[in-house]
Amino acid sequence: MRFIAALLVFLYHASYEHFFQDQQLGKSFADAFSTTAYIGVSFFFILSGFVLTWSARSQDTPGLFLRRRLTKIFPNHIVTWAATLLLFTYVGQTIAGTPTVLNLLLVHTWVPKLAYFGSVNPVSWSLACEILFYLSFPVLLRLIKKIRPERLWLTAVVIVAAIFVAPLFAKLLPTNPIMPGTKTSVPQFWFVYGLPPVRGLEFLLGMVMARLLATGRRMPLSLGPAIVLVVAGYFVAQHVTLLYSLVAATVIPLALVIPAAASTDLRGGISPLRVRPLVWLGEISYAFYLVHFLVIHVGHLAFGRAKMMGMAVPTHLFTTGKGIALIVVLFGVSVLLSWLLYSLVERPMMRRWSRPRSRPAVTREDPDMVPAG
Repeated sequence: MRFIAALLVFLYHASYEHFFQDQQLGKSFADAFSTTAYIGVSFFFILSGFVLTWSARSQDTPGLFLRRRLTKIFPNHIVTWAATLLLFTYVGQTIAGTPTVLNLLLVHTWVPKLAYFGSVNPVSWSLACEILFYLSFPVLLRLIKKIRPERLWLTAVVIVAAIFVAPLFAKLLPTNPIMPGTKTSVPQFWFVYGLPPVRGLEFLLGMVMARLLATGRRMPLSLGPAIVLVVAGYFVAQHVTLLYSLVAATVIPLALVIPAAASTDLRGGISPLRVRPLVWLGEISYAFYLVHFLVIHVGHLAFGRAKMMGMAVPTHLFTTGKGIALIVVLFGVSVLLSWLLYSLVERPMMRRWSRPRSRPAVTREDPDMVPAG
């Protein structure tokens, strides 16, 4: 499921690179995947809270937990951050100093300016949210474990309600400047989509869903109907205002599909998500998430670019067949680089630094060996 979510983000970014000469085809492609990145990121945030709560160790300490999570996030981030700077410099992309430094430290998402939360490798904004999640997880876990099982569903409803209210608070923020390609202001978009405490509601919801399953609460939907509900949420997101399509339109289906899949696994039921290729793709999904935008954007620039307002922009458009072929090639390159990043950086760093050397090495089944989101 992790890689499917990462693939949705890939298709979103590919659709907005404008590969096709056929403008109607390009518009249809963009419209079809206009919300998939929102769904993919929301899925990762909920899944992160769910997995960390489900796999929490009673003997763990906050220090060891944070050590594992930061070791998971930063090595891949630093490598892709450096690669982005080198490649953007090569193709003539302008890079600002302060946002670049804040991006390296993963605190850039706290600034309500597109030049900051969209800086360097744009997808890294979600990692800044994850940092907050991890810092607060030990405290949140203790609090959630104090909630009586019969009140967990009510807690989930309250969190969902808060997510639906967030766009109303966003409307109180300035209406300018406008987010490119939308009618929504940058501050309003940032509040709903990029502000770590607001996105923390999804992480918290994932934690509650894990506790529901762990305490034996019955899930309302099995995996099949839950997937259908996610598809329905996708269509709803296509027809509501942007601030609601970012999270609210799909948060309920996503919160239900994750425990439904976990319940299927616990029962030993048949699931197409456990086939070996998807399991392997899931292992490299964090690396894929970090490299895919760089591959898409720089790959497109490599076929023709021009300077516009100091920024290198893609100018070469392709026939339908060549455009599709290029997207497939860029996907393949993204998978290959993801595998290399996972094999040469992510996994070795986790083995070496995720715990004190006196402890056993991380194994393939270690619950911390999951994508960061």
